[in-house]
Amino acid sequence: MEELTTIQRVAVWALPVLFAITVHEVAHGWVAKKLGDPTAMMMGRLTLNPIKHIDPFGTVVVPIALVLMGGFIFGWAKPVPVTWENLRKPKRDMALVAIAGPLSNLLMAILWALIMKLGTMLGGDYRWLALPLIYMGGAGIAINAVLMLLNLLPVPPLDGSRVLAGLLPGPWAWKLSRIEPYGLMIMVVLLVTGILGKILGPAMHMFEVMLYNLVGLG
Repeated sequence: MEELTTIQRVAVWALPVLFAITVHEVAHGWVAKKLGDPTAMMMGRLTLNPIKHIDPFGTVVVPIALVLMGGFIFGWAKPVPVTWENLRKPKRDMALVAIAGPLSNLLMAILWALIMKLGTMLGGDYRWLALPLIYMGGAGIAINAVLMLLNLLPVPPLDGSRVLAGLLPGPWAWKLSRIEPYGLMIMVVLLVTGILGKILGPAMHMFEVMLYNLVGLG
């Protein structure tokens, strides 16, 4: 496949990144609503309109910069607000709200894999459509794999820590929550030292291989 220009790379990644980040946050809010907390709905966050979810730095600047550098692609949106006290069973329900985000990324990764498969089935006169589908499918798989696996790490405030807190006894869950003020610092250290890449790299490779095999792209 031919090398993409910078503009083409940005165009290919734009839609998958916006969908991955937006649907992830909507999933949190939708599950929270189902479990008794309408906060996200009342604040207009249960919408696929990306403007409602965009964080100028995390949704625009960071992903574009990483695309241009050809490196590890990820990003984030404005977190969907969840009022813990409104949930019917707060401890359990917060874990369910948290896991909804990574699960949405799993489903989107499967959808992008099917789109990529469709692209490989097209050819000849449809090359103009096949190549964008293949490139965007690959980008969609990658960004959703990153968001899913990254958010499953048990480091507050990532989703994995909320899920773990829901499974731990009360005192241990409280101790885990006390790490949250240092969560960003921990993630930066993991990223700069290369530990994060060593953790996510093999997991991403395994996930992508399984997904490609699932849709017949292996």
